[in-house]
Amino acid sequence: MDTYSIFREFADSWGLLAMVLFFAGAVLYTFRPGSKKTHEDAANIPLRNDTPRDDDLPREAQNTPPKEA
Repeated sequence: MDTYSIFREFADSWGLLAMVLFFAGAVLYTFRPGSKKTHEDAANIPLRNDTPRDDDLPREAQNTPPKEA
């Protein structure tokens, strides 16, 4: 039996089973009880620190004096 046939047979049986089990584990881990707070926290990351930084404001609105060269 050549190497290709051995790997093909493994992928058709145990490899497929391993991928299905990994997928099922990832889905169960994502939808496990108690993970709602973690997912809500991750969903709100873009909305944190909504106040603009001083560098993002026009020079007239900044609180610091202009830098002199």
